[in-house]
Amino acid sequence: MLYVENNVNRWSQAQFYEIGFHRQGSKELPSMISCPDMLLKSLFFISLFFVFYAYAGYPIYLYVLTRMFPKPIKKRASDSFVFVSVIIAAKNEAQNIEKRINNLLQQDYPSDVMEIIVVSDGSDDDTKLIVQELANRVGGPPVRIRCYEYFPSQGKPSALNYGVQQASGEVIVFTDARQIFKENVVTELVKNFSDPTVGGVSGELVFLEEGESTIKVPMGAYWKYEKKIRKMESDTGSVVGATGAIYAIRKKLYKPLPPATLLDDVLTPMNIVMQGNRLVFDSFAIAYDVLSKDASQEWHRKVRTLAGNWQLLSLNSNLIFPHRNPLWLRFVSHKLARVFVPFFLILLFVTGSLQTEIFYRLATVGQIIFYLTALLAYAFPKSRNNSIVQVSYFFCVLNLAAVKGFFVWLSGGCESVWSSGGRT
Repeated sequence: MLYVENNVNRWSQAQFYEIGFHRQGSKELPSMISCPDMLLKSLFFISLFFVFYAYAGYPIYLYVLTRMFPKPIKKRASDSFVFVSVIIAAKNEAQNIEKRINNLLQQDYPSDVMEIIVVSDGSDDDTKLIVQELANRVGGPPVRIRCYEYFPSQGKPSALNYGVQQASGEVIVFTDARQIFKENVVTELVKNFSDPTVGGVSGELVFLEEGESTIKVPMGAYWKYEKKIRKMESDTGSVVGATGAIYAIRKKLYKPLPPATLLDDVLTPMNIVMQGNRLVFDSFAIAYDVLSKDASQEWHRKVRTLAGNWQLLSLNSNLIFPHRNPLWLRFVSHKLARVFVPFFLILLFVTGSLQTEIFYRLATVGQIIFYLTALLAYAFPKSRNNSIVQVSYFFCVLNLAAVKGFFVWLSGGCESVWSSGGRT
C-alpha cells in the first residue's frame, strides 16, 4: 500500500509539472512572445498617426473649426489715422535700403502720421549714409526718416528693441530691407486694430519668380499650404506667429526680446497672445519676395527657423504649459510637431521593417522607394525637374533640416545667427 501510494503521489506530481509546463507553454509563453510584437505595432501606428497629424490632421481640425466656430475680425477703416512707426532692422543692406525706403514712401497711408526708422546693427557698409541722404532729400515732416547706428553688432533682436524704444507710433510695423510692400499695406494692417481684441496682425508674403529656382514647385506648394493654415488659425482665433517681413502690433504690447532670439516674428506675437489679445492674418496686406534659388539656400533658412522653434521653449517656458499658453494646442501642433516628425519617421521605418505581415512590408518598401527617390534627386540634380522627385527631395531636406536644427539648438549655436530672412 505504501509503495502504491508513493507511486500515485509521484505520478500526480509529475502530472502537475507536466500540466504546468503545458500551461506555461500554451498560454504564458506565447503572451511573452506577443508583447514585443504588440509594442512594435503600437509604436508603428503611433508614429504614423503623429506624422499624419503634423501635416494633415491639424489642418483638418482647423477646417472643422472654421465651419463650426468662426471668429470674424471686426476690421474697418477709421476716420482718424493712428500714428504708425515702420521699423527696419538692417545689417549691411546698402544694396537694398534705398529701394526699400522709396517703396515705403509710396504707401497710401497719410504721410503726416507715419515715420520710418532704420536701425543699422553694426553695419560696415554705407547703409546709414544712404538713409541719411534719403532723409535729407525727402525732408520731414510729413514723412520722417530716421536712422540709428551702433557698434559692434548686437543682433537683430537688439536692433528691434532699440527701434521700438525710439518709435513714436501707436502701431509698430515690422519689416525687412529686402521685401517690397504693396501700396496699401500699412492701411490694411491698421484697419485690423479697429477690433479691440486684435493686438497684432500678420500680412501675406507672395513670392515672385525672378530668375530660376530649382525648388519653386515644392516651395510654392509648401508656402500655399502654410498660408492656408495661418488663414484658418486667424479665422478661428489667433495665428501662431507672424511673417517677419510684414507684421504690425500695438506698441504698448511689445515686450523686449532676448538678444539671442532667432524667431522674433514668433516670440513677439506669442507674447501678445499671452496678454489676452488676438494675432490675426490679413491676406489684403501683401509683401513681395523672391523664392530661394535652390534647396541649399532653403536648407540654411529652414535650419535657422527650426532651431528657433526649439529655442522658443528656453526663451519663454510658459509656452509649453497649457494653463499659461492660450494657444497651447496650436503652438504644439504648428510649431513643435514638425520638429519631431523626422524622429517619428525613423521610428516608423524601424518598427515597420521588423514586422512580417504584408501591410508592414509594403509600408516599408514604400518608404524605401520614397527615400531613394530623394537620394536620386540629390545625386542627379537634373532629375528634380520631375515634380514627384522634387516633392520627395524637398520633404527630406526639410526633415533633415529639422534634425540639424535640433543639434544647432542643443549645442548653443542659436546665439550666433543674424538673419533678415523675413519668413518662418
